[in-house]
Amino acid sequence: MTDGSANSLLWESPSAVCVTGSTGYIGSWLVRSLLQRGYVVHATARDLWKAAQLQESVWECVGGELKLFRADMDEEGSYDEAMQGCTFVFHVAACMDFHAPSVDNDYVRREVLRAVVRGTLNVMKSCRRAGSVKRVVFTSSISTATARDSLGELKPHVDESSVVDVDSIWLHKPPGWVYVLSKVAAENAALRFAKDNGIEFISVVPTTVAGPFLTPHVPASIRVLLSPITNDPELLPIIQAVYARLGSISLVHVEDVVSAIIFLVAAPQAVAAEGRFLCSGESCNLACLARLLSHKALPLFSDESLPVVISSKKLTDLGFEFKHKASVIVRDAKEGCIQAGFLSNDSS
Repeated sequence: MTDGSANSLLWESPSAVCVTGSTGYIGSWLVRSLLQRGYVVHATARDLWKAAQLQESVWECVGGELKLFRADMDEEGSYDEAMQGCTFVFHVAACMDFHAPSVDNDYVRREVLRAVVRGTLNVMKSCRRAGSVKRVVFTSSISTATARDSLGELKPHVDESSVVDVDSIWLHKPPGWVYVLSKVAAENAALRFAKDNGIEFISVVPTTVAGPFLTPHVPASIRVLLSPITNDPELLPIIQAVYARLGSISLVHVEDVVSAIIFLVAAPQAVAAEGRFLCSGESCNLACLARLLSHKALPLFSDESLPVVISSKKLTDLGFEFKHKASVIVRDAKEGCIQAGFLSNDSS
């Protein structure tokens, strides 16, 4: 797997890169990996105290040149300083709230989706004003994809064209529906802006991200993954809804996600890359997931159906290689949660 250390776009034209959402799960790993590769990193965060804590405990240990900037997606212009001189922007910042305070459609459109789009455009406008930003790599979500065809039947294969039917989401309101609509709205807004302003745009679409974490709190995606053994009443329906929509639970290791994100600006063969890239390590049915999570029987997770394949062919055809299997992903996530006190040694 190309790691961006030689013959890359970045090394041909040395410059800084900007990471939004640096204190989140993927963002914190991305900053760490970029620093390890020798990049100059402009890391943004709403809460600089959180960023400073990560800098002291994690990022300083790997060396590299790091600059911290306070920025908030709700504040237009707050990303301007961080993006000055940056050639590439990794836009990771996002809300991970799966629940809306109201199920009223007008409220969600007015108070949630408009805010999401406005925040996304604030980031993109800063990219334009910087004058140096060549490419934006946006972190999307598998929530924007579906294996269901127009008749509601499962397809055996999901690729970048398998996008959710927004009208169906509005109509049926499955668990996590507001989050789904938010990710779709944010990605579409960023893509339109990039096209209108001559900025190269790539969207990385990770499946359920898990593995070790650098943040002090257990990331939401890991809490969703572990909900079958924690019996979290709010998150368990989320993973069941994902399975219903996709016909599988596809996992990807956080280190693979970060490597893929960097690959799409650093690898010579990614010069012409564009559009959406699914990022999926391994697909499981519910029974397989249950066995990975626990030695105890999980009756609600006994489906042995052949899982729908969430394909990363577009990414692997460029030469990217995934390093971690589902068993390792779950093991690393559980070990991190035990160390954090979120799980006990005998909880599964």
